[in-house]
This record gives sequence, structure tokens and C-alpha cells, in this order.
Amino acid sequence: MNTIDASSRRRFLKSGALIGGGLVVGFLVPGAKRFAEAAPATAAAVSTGFAPNAFLRVGEDNTVTVLLSHSEMGQGIWTGLAMLIAEELDADWSKIKVEHAPAAQAYAHTAFGMQMTGGSTSTWSEFDRYRQAGATARGLLVAAAAARFGVPAAQVRTENGVAIAGDQRASYGELAAAAAKLPAPKTPPTLKEAKDWKIIGKPTKRLDGPEKIDGRAKFGMDMHFDGLFTAVVARAPVFGGTVKSFDASKAKAVPGVRDVVQVPSGVAVIADHYWAAKQGRDALAVEWDAGPHAGLDTHKLREEFRALAATPGAIASQAGDVAAGLAAAARTLEAEYNVPYLAHAPMEPLNCTVKIDGEGCDIWTGTQFQTVDQNVAAEITGLKPEQVRVHTMFLGGGFGRRATPTADFVREAVHVAKAAGKPVKTVWSREDDVRGGYYRPMYLQRARIGLDAQGLPVAWEHALVGQSIIGGTPFAAALVKNGIDVTSVEGVADSPYIKAIKDHRVDLHSPQTGVPVLWWRSVGHSYNGFVMESLIDELAYAAKKDPVEYRRALLKEHPRHLAALDLVADKSRWGSRPPQGRARGVAVHESFGSYIAQVAEVSLVDRPGGGKDIRVHRFVCAIDCGLAVNPDGVRAQMESGINFGLGAALYSALSFKDGRVQESNFHDYRVLRMDEAPEIEVHIVPSAEKMGGAGEPGTAPVAAAVANAVFALTQQRLRELPLRLQA
Repeated sequence: MNTIDASSRRRFLKSGALIGGGLVVGFLVPGAKRFAEAAPATAAAVSTGFAPNAFLRVGEDNTVTVLLSHSEMGQGIWTGLAMLIAEELDADWSKIKVEHAPAAQAYAHTAFGMQMTGGSTSTWSEFDRYRQAGATARGLLVAAAAARFGVPAAQVRTENGVAIAGDQRASYGELAAAAAKLPAPKTPPTLKEAKDWKIIGKPTKRLDGPEKIDGRAKFGMDMHFDGLFTAVVARAPVFGGTVKSFDASKAKAVPGVRDVVQVPSGVAVIADHYWAAKQGRDALAVEWDAGPHAGLDTHKLREEFRALAATPGAIASQAGDVAAGLAAAARTLEAEYNVPYLAHAPMEPLNCTVKIDGEGCDIWTGTQFQTVDQNVAAEITGLKPEQVRVHTMFLGGGFGRRATPTADFVREAVHVAKAAGKPVKTVWSREDDVRGGYYRPMYLQRARIGLDAQGLPVAWEHALVGQSIIGGTPFAAALVKNGIDVTSVEGVADSPYIKAIKDHRVDLHSPQTGVPVLWWRSVGHSYNGFVMESLIDELAYAAKKDPVEYRRALLKEHPRHLAALDLVADKSRWGSRPPQGRARGVAVHESFGSYIAQVAEVSLVDRPGGGKDIRVHRFVCAIDCGLAVNPDGVRAQMESGINFGLGAALYSALSFKDGRVQESNFHDYRVLRMDEAPEIEVHIVPSAEKMGGAGEPGTAPVAAAVANAVFALTQQRLRELPLRLQA
């Protein structure tokens, strides 16, 4: 995986071309392979021959079209990235339009060298590049206006999509053709100072909102054209299983079924529409070879993990002599924490439409990994990557599931279309994805923490046991070092709590179980945030200290943590008496460059049939993400991440028995329901620090804040997810 250093990512090359009566501005990823023939007509015609990796188009109708090299999956970059260009361009915001870019290496991520969306990186990775594109376009339009008005360029100003000099005015659309003929500037443009921003940093309504509300937005599942068939695939009920034989006679007897073909992932039933394909699959008679994982059982797996945790593992972080530190401690706290496998369960189930013909291969899908998908499809079809055209649709949720290093659902769809010899949309049901997809890995963690006489930690021994999501993938060379998958231990090995302790050791075991695992919203932080912030709460109570004050003492050298913690404590009215029957819990965690503090307010409610359930009434969140390009977008992502995290904290879990996933849909794989969503308040810390992400960090501290509130209410320390009160 090629990477691009920080200085290189700030270099860009502008070139102009007349495309459909407008000005196109693009910029280059230095060192990236050029695929001019792979880009759309609007990019391929750039006069220098460079295919831009992202660009804007100014039309004669005054519209400004921004092409995104990233995927809009609900995180708001359809608006946020357009704001960057509009700011420097001085565009008329009402004329802004956005399109997904095609798949080509020219659109590679500025840090990762491939076209992708993930890691809460889209906004900060494009902050310079998109502003430079807008500023370059403005410079060319100003030059064209100066020539038209017969004045020096310095006398031309711009506002709201119009160039002005004295009493002369010309819209950008009127200037586009002339601007496109001007030579490219030899030096990067001067960007606006923050004090002059009119759009960046201002709450802005989403551009994709109206069309998603009225149904105009096109998701992968909406793809349809004449001659398109639908396929549903029968996959092995046990991971690693294969087809021994199958009888398609009953499936082919289902009205609407056109064909039944075997593909590497199973047996595909191809039909006129989804219902016929599903009925045909249900009628299939398949004999499976279960493979090596037929005995997989999560209860047995936990015992294996527990045994591993008691043995030395790969060292993720170490300082001093932890054994001596523990022996000298005034007291010792020991705890074991467990989290289950989790499905991503996006609201739009997986789907992929593929058409293979003499002109190449066209793919329509919601994806986070365009480059991987393109290369996999080229490998299967025997085509060149540039002959594979990936059309990115809106994503009805991703959470990492649509970013598989194997391109599993795209790979399968290409195999199906190739075997069928016709255009096919391969559709996964919810049950297909829950039982046969990729999962957030199950983890067991064991900690021994030594405290001094004041209750402060002086020694910390920590073992993590769980699968690596990076090992065996193309990312391993960069993200697995000395047996340590950095995503497994993020938030623990680099924790400010642990790093400040003279005697500490963090060990990692990465067993292979046969279960496919993948990043899940906030990745390793999704479980490590729960464990670390629950442990800190345990230490606070052991020291008989207020949980907020205890954290302040431990984080005194970490101002961004403290700023978020202080703000959330103030806004949640920490220290005041909560309403009768309720209690509050706090958590603070850094991930993806953002610092999040949260306070949950909970009560207990009667469960039908007896017992008590946890009810979360109020959630207060403070975030320091550096500059908030669109504060409304940041708040929306915090709300989204909190509700997503609450589902996992209170309900979600996958279990295996005899190698098979036991859950199947939302009735037994529970997520948060609308009437269970709490009141959420989000407060943004004013910050001029380095920009972080917003899509994932809000999820990481959620479970800990809730568990800590439950302890404050009941004195029950819940160390396993989902949270379940003892009888």
C-alpha cells in the first residue's frame, strides 16, 4: 500500500479544460499512477492529460459540481467537502451540486494511496486539497473576468458566484469558457485566513437531505435497468464450508427463476426479481462440506481466550518492572472484561449490480473500497483495472462492512454475473449478512492494577485476547508490527493512563478462530474504550474519589482530554443530584484524533416477566475535534455514534454453536429502537488544534458511560457486553 507524506499531499497541479461548456479544475496525487482512460469524460479531457483525483466543474448555468473521491454513507461529506471548495471559490451555495467520483487511482486517498472511505479521515485528509481546488478555480475565473473587464486582476473581487469590478459584473457561468482556456498557475493559490471564512465553521444544512427525504437519492438497492436479473446466493452455514453437491431441480421450478450457477462462495439462484430468487434458493437442495470450523462455540472460545490471557503474549507496550510494581502496591485490583462478536447490520443490506460486456465491466454498489473492488473485478474478469467502472451509489450505512479487504460482496457479485452471462444484481438479505458476513471480533481482557496509598495507579498489567482484523490482509505490512495489530490495542497500549505509569505491560494474543472479522465503527476503540474507562471508574471508587475528579488528576498533562471532560461535566450538571431513581456515569476517550467525553443518565425499568432493564434517559457529549468544518455535521455524527453504541452496549451480540451463528435478524440481534433513544446533547469544544474525525469517535466511550452510571445506581460492576443486570 503506497502512502503519501504530508508535504507531498499538499502539492497539487491544476489544469483547465472546456468540458460541456464549463471549467474543470483538478488536482494530482503526487506519485500516484495516472489512469486518464479510467476517469470519466469530464476528467479524461483535462488538457494536461492528468486525471484529477478530485475536481470541481463550473457550468455555464452557474452550477458548481463537486466530485467526491470518498463515499457518502451518512457521515455528511456530501456537504462538508463541498463547503471547503465553496468557501475558497466564493461560490453561490444554492448552485452547489455533488457527485461521487468514479473508481481510478487518480482519486486515491491522500494518506492511504487507494480510493477509500474510512477511519474518520475524509474531512481532514481533504481539507487542504479541496480548498486549493476552490482557490485555483477562483483565480482562473478572476483572471478571465479581468480580461473581460479590461482591469488588473487585483481590482476584481468575487462573491456568491459573481466576479465584480466597479459596476461591471459577470457570473461564473459566463466566465467558465474563457477561464478554461487560461494557462495553469505555476504556484499554489493563497488560501483564505480563518477570520475571513464565511462558510467553513458555520452550521450548514445537508445537501443530500432533500433527495434522501423525497426518494430521489439512488442507493445500490435502487439500481435497475432493462435486462437486469436478481440473484440470491446460498452460502455455507459454517465459515470455511464448501459445496459438495446440489440439486437445482426444485429451485428451477419456481416461477421467475432463470438459472442456478455455482460460484466460489456457494450456489446462486438467478431470477426475474428478488422474491423469485429467494424462493428458488429456499428450494435448493445443497450438501455442504462443513470444513474445519464446525465445532466453533463461543462459550468454549471464551474459555480458550481466558487460558491465553494467563500466558505471556506479544508485548504491545512495556516500561519498568510490572511484577515488582504490583508486589509493592498498597492494594491491587483485578478484573476481567468480555465483549462479543458484533454484526455491522447496516439498514441497507449488501447488494451489488454487475454488467460485463464487450466494453468492460460496470459495477453499481455502495462501497467504501473502490480501488480494492476495481482490482478484484479486473482479476476475475481478466480485464484491465481501467476497464472496470465502479459507480458509487449512496450507502445505506457502512460502519466498516462495505470496506472489506477481500471485496467479498463485490467479488461474489462479479462471479455471479460472469457465470450467468447476463447483468445481475446480487442481493443479501438481513439474515444473510448477520449469519454470513464479517464481524467485530470477540475480545477478553484481563487487568491487574496496583494502587498506592492515595488510590492512584502505580503498576498496570493488561492482557488482550482477540482476533486481528489486519493480519493476513494487504494492510498488515503497515499495521502489524512484531505480532501487534495496532487496531487491536488502540486505546490501551497508547492510553494516557497507562503510559504515565512507571511499571506497566500490555500483552496481546491474536488467536485464529475461522470467523471473518473486520473493522466496526470505532474499531479497537469500540471495546477498548469500554474496558479502559470502566477500569478507571473502578479505580476511582476504590480510591473513594469522585469519578470526574479522579480523571482530572490522572489527565492533568492532557489538556484536550481535560477540556472535553470539563465541558461535559458542566453541561451534564455533574455533581448535582440527578432526578429520583437515576444516576450518572462518565467516560472520556480519544480516538481518530478527536477527544470525547460523555455522561450517561440512567434508571432501571421493570422487564416484562420479571427483572430489571437499563434505560438511558439522557446523554451529554463534549467533543474536541479541532476545527469543526460543519458543526451541524459533527453534532449529527455524535448523535449517530451514541445511538449506534447504545445498541451494542445494551442489546447486540452474536453467538456460535456447532459452527453456526445463532442470531439472524433484528428480532434476535437487537439494535437500539427509536423509542429507546435518549435525549442527546452535543457540545463542541472551541479548538484550534489538529483536526480529528467525527464519524467513529462518538461510539467508543458509550458503553463505559452507561456501565459506570449503572454502578453508581446499583453498585453492580458490569464487565461484559451487552450489559445485563444480575438478578
